[in-house]
Amino acid sequence: MALHYKIDIIKALKDKGISTYTMRKEKILSESTIQKLREGKGIAWENIDTLCRLLECQPGDLFEYVPDDPGDAQ
Repeated sequence: MALHYKIDIIKALKDKGISTYTMRKEKILSESTIQKLREGKGIAWENIDTLCRLLECQPGDLFEYVPDDPGDAQ
């Protein structure tokens, strides 16, 4: 996957006082989404929107594009 997380999102949320327990209990993010964040996998637009709201940031603060193959960037 060419999109990579720039930051540890789970840690950033914890630094804001939002634990994974709170996210699940208050249905902020599902367990499957939390697991995808832990594994560095892609998530849905709605979840990106939620993360940007919670972390008060832009999507570009969370993700970066890194080509799998240097030829892909052309």
